[in-house]
Amino acid sequence: MDLSASPSRDCSGCPIRHRAVCSSCDAHEITRLEAIKYYRSFEAGQPIMFSGDHMAFVASVVSGTATIELLMEDGRKQTAGLLLPSDFIGRPGRDTAVYDVTAVTDVTLCCFRRDAFEELVGDTPHIAQRMLEMSLDELDAARDWMLLLGRKTAREKIATFLLMIQKRTQSTVEGAQDDGKEIALPLTREAMADYLGLTIETVSRQFSAMKKAGLIVLNGRRGVVIPDAAALRGETGTT
Repeated sequence: MDLSASPSRDCSGCPIRHRAVCSSCDAHEITRLEAIKYYRSFEAGQPIMFSGDHMAFVASVVSGTATIELLMEDGRKQTAGLLLPSDFIGRPGRDTAVYDVTAVTDVTLCCFRRDAFEELVGDTPHIAQRMLEMSLDELDAARDWMLLLGRKTAREKIATFLLMIQKRTQSTVEGAQDDGKEIALPLTREAMADYLGLTIETVSRQFSAMKKAGLIVLNGRRGVVIPDAAALRGETGTT
């Protein structure tokens, strides 16, 4: 784990300010948050935390992507989720990590000392309300992911995944549309197959089929352009 802290940054220019845990804070609350924040950077492949670690901080992902992994009894790991910009790591009132978190790209975290953050949650309605909203959004996302893994076809899974990455990594304003802009996939084809419950051969075939149908444009192994998000959304199997 990288324990070095970078210099403080001005929250007004933060790229996740509109949707992070601090999005509803007033000027006074932001000042209190700035007094307890610091930044950490992790290189791709570097562990951010391990299950069972003492959590001295909670954090928002400012940039990059990390995976949430659960360890099985026989030593196998299952990717259980992705952490994308504005996602929150840690839980107030819980001082031990319950899963592994690993950076899959270079990651920057905006960290808050856990004890001080818990105090803020207790007496700052805007932060407490936003924490509740984010927890409910996370619950909805988990239910959507159960549908994706259990019922969706391979094509529907990949279309859903691509739109999720587009929405979470490009838009700077809630509801913004980014048709035609290239996105960089945070996972390899192999990691994507593991995450979606598919084989790597199936993932590759579906990418080729979507490219042929004009739903996506590929640029190397990681670059993807979605010319028409509405057309791709029609391939997700959901309204």
